[in-house]
Amino acid sequence: MKYSKLTIYTDGGARNNPGPAGIGAVFYNENKEVIAEISEYIGLATNNQAEYKALLAAIEKAKKLGAEELEFYLDSELVVKQLNREYRVKDKNLAPLFVKIYNATMGFKKVTFKHIPREMNKEADRLVNLAIDKGLK
Repeated sequence: MKYSKLTIYTDGGARNNPGPAGIGAVFYNENKEVIAEISEYIGLATNNQAEYKALLAAIEKAKKLGAEELEFYLDSELVVKQLNREYRVKDKNLAPLFVKIYNATMGFKKVTFKHIPREMNKEADRLVNLAIDKGLK
């Protein structure tokens, strides 16, 4: 099935920053129905690296789902401002991830990144914590 537009909430987090990290994403179709989720342990990372890796995984999944347009919601203001070119990416560990995301978004008609308060990103956050808990077992 192809989707013209997906709304995706992503989150990444590390315990003790850097520390054991996980990524989470929730995919909604045009009817606001959940059509896919990501919950994955990624090993040792910083919070920002996890945020970027969550986005990258979500973009790859959206490609497989055949989406044309992506609307991302993240609670990391820094990552959103970097992706929207309001801030430069100064961290040498984030720069390659930024480039990967930039390149991965090329195949879509439109991709937007919007900042939301943490309280509005509970589901993606839950998937991050689930992934870290599983990874630490």
